[in-house]
Amino acid sequence: MSTDKIKQENIAVTLVKFCTPLILTGILQQLYNWVDAFIVGNVIGENALAAVGAVSSINSFYIMAITGFTTGLAILTAQKFGSGDTKEVNRILSTFVIVLGTVVTIIAVIAFFAAEPLLKLMDTPADIFDWSKSYLKIITIGVPFLAMYNLYASTLRAIGDSRAPFYAVLVSSAVNVVLDIVFVALFKWGVAGAAFATIIAQAAMTVFIVLYGIKVHEILRFKADRTMFHKDCVKNSLSFGTPPMLQSCINSFGNMILQGFMNGFGTATVAAVTTAYRVDCIALLPVINLGSGISTLVAQNYGAGDVKKAKKVFTTGVVIMLPVALALTVVVVIFGGKMIEIFGAGEEVVAIGTNFFRSLAKFYVIYGLAMACRGYIEGLGEVVYSSIIGVTALVVRIICSYALKGVFDNMVIAYAEGISWALLMALFIARIAVKSKQEKLNNHSNEQL
Repeated sequence: MSTDKIKQENIAVTLVKFCTPLILTGILQQLYNWVDAFIVGNVIGENALAAVGAVSSINSFYIMAITGFTTGLAILTAQKFGSGDTKEVNRILSTFVIVLGTVVTIIAVIAFFAAEPLLKLMDTPADIFDWSKSYLKIITIGVPFLAMYNLYASTLRAIGDSRAPFYAVLVSSAVNVVLDIVFVALFKWGVAGAAFATIIAQAAMTVFIVLYGIKVHEILRFKADRTMFHKDCVKNSLSFGTPPMLQSCINSFGNMILQGFMNGFGTATVAAVTTAYRVDCIALLPVINLGSGISTLVAQNYGAGDVKKAKKVFTTGVVIMLPVALALTVVVVIFGGKMIEIFGAGEEVVAIGTNFFRSLAKFYVIYGLAMACRGYIEGLGEVVYSSIIGVTALVVRIICSYALKGVFDNMVIAYAEGISWALLMALFIARIAVKSKQEKLNNHSNEQL
């Protein structure tokens, strides 16, 4: 979405148009996990469901590191695109096809061999350990595909094309569903079958989005030779991509600590909470992607020098965010437990999951405001501040999990996360207030001059 288009349209309409494909893309991406869990839980059993859930935090570590970096890179790309520097957009993409592709492939090889020690470190229950190890090793093979997909998806979103990632994920979701049925239900390959289905679908998704980008957007075309790499654009790009990547890595590492903490409550809680998070991830997609939309449109306008329009994007985003978050709260409280049932969970697991939703959903509005504020701050290029605050919130979440265990028992997982969201919101609002005050002082000084 170009800044000229934003000027012509109502900001609310622009945000909705831009964010709707993002939300649909996120829903389809979560269907990877849903389909795996649904088929594994119903075909193999509850322990297999827990086995897939037990590796979610490790898999999330790889995914969040990649998405963290590409999200930061997209902010810089959106600013360059907004300023009209399309040549730099092309240079950033071609350079990081090489850089990101090489680094992630090396990491994937190391991660493959580190699967067993990681699961032991996280105190994975013995009755699901072998299944978890098999699933984790296989899905690690697909990490390089995810890296390339996210690089192209974030670049396309930065230049205003939020539909392309949706088309790519639509293709991969169809592949994943078919292969899950074939490998798990028909061939009886167990959790390994679900993992193979996932990585093949990820490969299909990556091929599609690369070919789409090349065909539809001239700005994304480059020759596969030595001219792909541009050393001079690496430093600035890393300054945008590295802070959110580090934050994502630290958050994911913290989630592994929390996964180990949760494993201590037993297999029933592991199955309930990890399954509940599958539902929670989809429920919060409108909130998360509205925040991403705010970030992209703010970055484009800020890059174009239109600070006033960037502020209007933020305030409009907040007005949209509040009723959306409130509606999601109601839906999850009423239907969350019923959603867990479809994964083949037993009565105990469903009861724990229902209680989890009732505990966490009351914080959804707070989370929505935090994401709107984060989108604005990151769109202005303050990715370092955002990353520091994100890590701070994680530390508070871990501390609260252990400190309040005696008060909330296994529901401490939900309350600790809610407290960390409240901290995020408060610190982002404080930063916006400080920036607003500084801007008024600067304007007053300029008027006196």
